[in-house]
Amino acid sequence: MIGGVPGPETFAEQSRYSAPGRHADRLAALPSDVASLCAASRNVIAHYRAELPDLAEERRHEIDSRWLEVILTVDQQRHPAGLDMPRPSGDRVAGCCRDHSLFVVGALRQRGVPARNRVGFAHYFTPVWASDHVVVELWREGRWQRADPELGRDPRFDVHDLPVGRAAPFETAAEAWLAWRAGDRDLSTYGVEADRAFSGPGFVWVSVVHEVAHRYGDEMLLWDGWGVTEEPLDTGLVDELAQLLVRADAGDDGAEAELWARYHEDDRLHPGSRILTHSPYGLPTRTTDLTAVPAAAEED
Repeated sequence: MIGGVPGPETFAEQSRYSAPGRHADRLAALPSDVASLCAASRNVIAHYRAELPDLAEERRHEIDSRWLEVILTVDQQRHPAGLDMPRPSGDRVAGCCRDHSLFVVGALRQRGVPARNRVGFAHYFTPVWASDHVVVELWREGRWQRADPELGRDPRFDVHDLPVGRAAPFETAAEAWLAWRAGDRDLSTYGVEADRAFSGPGFVWVSVVHEVAHRYGDEMLLWDGWGVTEEPLDTGLVDELAQLLVRADAGDDGAEAELWARYHEDDRLHPGSRILTHSPYGLPTRTTDLTAVPAAAEED
C-alpha cells in the first residue's frame, strides 16, 4: 500500500477465505504454472450444476464450504493424496466458478504472486446468454492478466490470458452495468443461465458489489447477501462503484484509492460478522456467522 493506493503486492496476501491452512503443503506441492493450478482446481472441485446436476441432498452443503481450507479438508477426507492425483468426477467437492478461482488465487498468493477474483459474466458458454461467472486475475509480466480455471482450452482465445476490453469474452459486472446504463446492453440475458428469476439489472447490480468485495479479499459466495445487496436498488451508488472499478482497472490510482476507502469505510458495502446466505437449491435463507471457525477445518 503506497499513499493509500493498494499496489499489486497488496493482492499477494492471503485472505481468510483463500488461505489453505493445514493443507498448505498439498497446495505448495503443485506445479506453479497457471495452467497446472487451473487443472488441479478442476480435479478437486466439480461445478454443482454443470457437472453434478444430480448431487445427493446430503452433499448439497458442500457448495457452501466457503473457505479454501474447508474445501481442501472435504477433498482430503475422500482422497488423502496430492491435489493433482485424479479424482472420480462424482467424488469431487461440489462448488462453482467462485471456488475454482479461489483455489487458484490461494495457490498463487501462496507463491507470492498477486492474484484476486474477478466477478462478471462469460459470453462463451452459450451464444445467447451472459452467464454469471468468476475468473482469476493475476499480476504477471507487469500487468494484470485473467485466466478461467474452468476451461482447459478454447480455440477462440487463450484461457490463461483472456482478452479484455470491448467485446471481450469475459465482461466484468461493472462493465456490464455501465454498458446497460449507456443503452448498449440488454441485461435480461445476464445472470444465472436459463433462470430468469436470477437475471437482469438487479442481479447485475448485486454482482457489482460482489466484484468490489472479491477484489479486496472478501471472496463471498455468489449467493451471499449483506448490506446494500439486501436493500432496494440504488442506481446512483451502483453507477459510482462501477465507474470507480472501470477506472481502477484502467490504471487510475485515484479511483483505486477511493474505491478501497469507500469499501472499507462504508458498512453497507463490506460484509460484517453476520451475513445472509441464500440457497441455489431453493432452501430457506440462513444467517452465517463469518467469525465462527469452520467445523470441517477443526477436524483431524
